[in-house]
Formats: sequence, C-alpha cells, structure tokens
Amino acid sequence: MPDREQPMRDLAMPVRTPAPGPVHVRAEPGSGVASAAISAPRRRRSRDWMLPVGFSLFATLVALLGSWIPSLWEDEAASLLSASRPLGSLFLMLGHIDAVHGAYYLGLHGWIDVFGGSPFSIRFPSAVAVGLCAAAVVLLVRRLGSTRTAILAGMVCAFLPRLTYAGEEARSYAFSAAIAAWLTVLLIELLSRSRPDPAGPNRAQPTRMRWVAYAALLALGIYCFLYVGLIVAAHAAIVLWKRPGKGFVRTWALAAAVGLAAAVPIGVWAFRERSQIAYLATRPQVTPDSILVGLWFGYSAAAVIAWALIAAAVGAAAAAAIVRRRRAGELPTRSQQPIQQPIQQSAPQPQLPSLELIAACWLFIPAVLLIVPGAFMAAFTPRYLTLCAPATAILIACGIARLAALKRLPTRRRTLAAVIATAVVLAAMVPAYLVQRGPYAKNNSDWAEISAVVGAHATPGDAVLFDHSVPQSRRPELALHTYPADFSGLNDVLLETPYTRNTSWADTMYSVPQAVALGRFAGVRRVWLVEYATPTHADTWGLAELRALDFATVAHYRTFRSAIIELSR
Repeated sequence: MPDREQPMRDLAMPVRTPAPGPVHVRAEPGSGVASAAISAPRRRRSRDWMLPVGFSLFATLVALLGSWIPSLWEDEAASLLSASRPLGSLFLMLGHIDAVHGAYYLGLHGWIDVFGGSPFSIRFPSAVAVGLCAAAVVLLVRRLGSTRTAILAGMVCAFLPRLTYAGEEARSYAFSAAIAAWLTVLLIELLSRSRPDPAGPNRAQPTRMRWVAYAALLALGIYCFLYVGLIVAAHAAIVLWKRPGKGFVRTWALAAAVGLAAAVPIGVWAFRERSQIAYLATRPQVTPDSILVGLWFGYSAAAVIAWALIAAAVGAAAAAAIVRRRRAGELPTRSQQPIQQPIQQSAPQPQLPSLELIAACWLFIPAVLLIVPGAFMAAFTPRYLTLCAPATAILIACGIARLAALKRLPTRRRTLAAVIATAVVLAAMVPAYLVQRGPYAKNNSDWAEISAVVGAHATPGDAVLFDHSVPQSRRPELALHTYPADFSGLNDVLLETPYTRNTSWADTMYSVPQAVALGRFAGVRRVWLVEYATPTHADTWGLAELRALDFATVAHYRTFRSAIIELSR
C-alpha cells in the first residue's frame, strides 16, 4: 500500500499511467458513486449487444426484401399444406412422411394461425432466423477477433447467397444455420469458463444450466433439421484441438450425448422414411460446380473471390498454429521466421481456440461427412449444408481482414482496403441475390402466375381441372392450394378426397370419365384446364375427354411453365 505522504522528490518523477483494467471505487454514503458504478456495467452490456442486434435486424431486412416475389414451389407447398392441416391430420401425416420436418411444421402451424399463409408470411420466420444467425456470427467474431472483423462477417453473412436463399424460403434450413451458430457461441462460452488445470487460476466454471442449454439446443436443432447433429463432429474437433482438460471433455461429451440421445426418435423416423429422398440418387448432386460454386455462392465470380479469401484465412492460421506449437516444443523447429498470427486484434483468453480454427472445423467437417457419402447414395443436396453457411461468412471476413492487415499497406490505407475488399465481395454476391428474387426463382415455379390468370378471367361456378400426367411435384394443381384466393368460387370437379384427409400433400382425384359418371359436369358451362408446359411443348391431358363433352376452346393463355385453356359449351 503506498504511503499517504510522498517525499518531495517523488513529485518530480514521471507519472506512470496504470495499466488498463477495472477501477475499484469506494462509494461514500450519499455520494451517488455506487449507483454510477453499478450502472456502468449495464451500459457496457447494452453497448455490447447493439452491434449484434443491429446486424440481426439488417440481415432480416435483407432476407425479407423481395421475398414475396418468387412463386411458392414444391418444398414450400409441402410446408404450407402440412402446417395448414388440423393438428390431428398433421400428426397422422407425420407418421407416414416428413417426420424429420415435424418440429418446423408445428411451429409454422402456430404462425399461420396468427399471421396467415401468404408467401410473405410463411417466409418471414426464415428471414428472422437468418437475422439470428447474423447476430451469433457477430458475437462470435467479436469475441475471438475484433469489432472490425465482426462487422465484416456480419455484412458477408447478410448477403451470402446460401443464406439469402434460405431466408426467403419456407423451410427449416435457415433455422439450422441459426441454431448451429448459437451452439457454437455457447461452446465458446463454455470453453471460456473452463479451467484446464485444477491448480491453475480460479476461473469461473461452466454452470450446469449452460450445459443443459447446450444439450437442449442441440436436440432442438436436430428436431428442426436432422443434419444439425453434424455440428457435434465439428465441436469435437475444436474441443480436442484445444485440450481444455479431461473434466471439460467428459462434461461436453455427456452434454452432446444427451442432446443426440434426445433426438434418437427423429433419427429412427428419418431412417424409416428414407425413401422420400431416394430421388437424390438419380440426380448429379456432387459435382465440382455444385460444390465449389452452387453450394454457397451461386456464380463463379463470387466463388473465385470467396475461396481465395477462405484459403488465405485458413492457410495463414494453419501456419501460425504450427509456429506456436514449435515454439512450445511440441513440433521440431525448422525455422524461426515469424509468421503473421491469426486475426486477433482483441486477443481472446489463452484457452479459447482461434476464430479460423472454429470456422474451418465448422465449415469443412460437416461438409465432408455429407458430401462424400452423397457421391454414392441419396444423402446430399446443397441446401442440407446451410448449417455451415455462417462459417463460410466468418472465413471470408477473416480473409478480408488479413488482406487489409498486410504489412506492405500503410496503416491509414488498411481500413480503405478492407472496405474495398468487402465491397468487391458483396458486389459479386448481388447477382445471385437478384436472381433469387425473380418471379420464377424457385425451381421455375409459376403457380402465382397461374393463379393470377385464373383469378382475372374465371367467374364463380366455373370448373377447374389440372394436368395429372406429370409427377406430383410439377402438377399445377398446387397453385390452387398455395394461392387459394384466386380460385375462390370455382368448382374442382375432379376432387375425390382432399389432402387434409390423406397421409400426404396430394388430393385424391377422379379421372374425367369418373367425374362425368358421378354427374360432376352437370350444369357446367365453362371449364379452365391447366396443363404443364415448357417453351416447346404443352401437355394435352384431359383435353380429348372435354371435347367429347362438347367443350370447345375459347381462349389460350401461356405462363412460364403452364398452359391455361378456357373451354365452354
């Protein structure tokens, strides 16, 4: 403790500024210092959350813009039709198909009850999930890197084509990315509270509730989308690389095992219903273009730039890790030349893994586990790896930060270099974003256009028929269920059993002769026949039978993938 009375000579000595750190102030009664000391941490915590919350709102807005434009398509029809069922009908369906999406359908069921089933409404939760994903990315990068790198990661995350696609689709893929991101944030929080050496510093240990949260979030993620379970392999690599101590490893393994065990039922149902994705075996899902370009970026220009930045981030981090281990005596020393350290302007605690290590494990391990089997069996389609998209954004941001930190650049130009590099990356991603928001962006679906044509020309009491000669996924009758307002008052004369009373999304239909025998065409004067069509061919299903009933073609309308024929008698 310093003396209260310093010798006069001490006053002439240079003043030493204390090292940055917490300042302990003893509050005098009634001085108001106590309340100020208490409110300061609160203000600091509020400021800490401003950046992730801001990027969450920004990424949500980016995903929402134009999300109402593309027509709904087959997979989204499955979501809408499943979630629109009465709960009893939904549970009956899940016993036969799509059990792996049951949790998402249940959540969407409640959402539709409140907000309706318009395309914008059912896609809105996915946009929010992308926002939550961006918030987790910003938190993680700022914790292990710097605020500047966190901003870069947030921007890339908001515009990464894989995430902008997921954010405008009524499926569970955006939620898989958000849950994987928050699981990784939680893992780092647990690691930061671990004590690798019982005799070491008395750091706060992970609480039981945090471990419970990890297991519960993992189980929830798997129920939301089965392949979220692959994040466990990435987390295992991170934990084993950092060797936080046997106690931590055992506890983490237990929490992961509990989460996986809780999700065993959905795994069993997925195995029983595996025939649903058997069609993937007939499509070339694993090709160089689909993996290097289509998986994350959409266009070659964006892919080339992004992969170069990812390679720079991973390569430099790997080199730095080798140097650190050599200096620690774990590897034989061959060179003492310094190598640039990972992006850690705000250095994390020593026991935390580097940002590049986390993102690389998160990106590559689940990808390999899915892509390699997908080359030989029906197990992979690019959307399945949406859960790794946040890691892609992080590595791109690290690559930009490393480019801006090159020693050959003057300090004052490094910020400018980061801004320019980010602008180039985002500009390369914009074309994919615009295409995703075109009217036929979803597998060339034109159901919205079909509905608009029928709604503009049909009148109540008219009959409507749909082409049944094509596979169910291309049948234009799904326009009736996804855009029902335009078909209001029309008579679906071939309907036998609606999908809500079946165990799938398909209605059971009569043929035209069966409907005639049942008197379904009695009194019908005008019919709208919707056929599947391509630019060079249009189906003619049912046309001959209708002409045999004295119906004649009055008008013919072409949409992007359909032909709408007006007949009357």
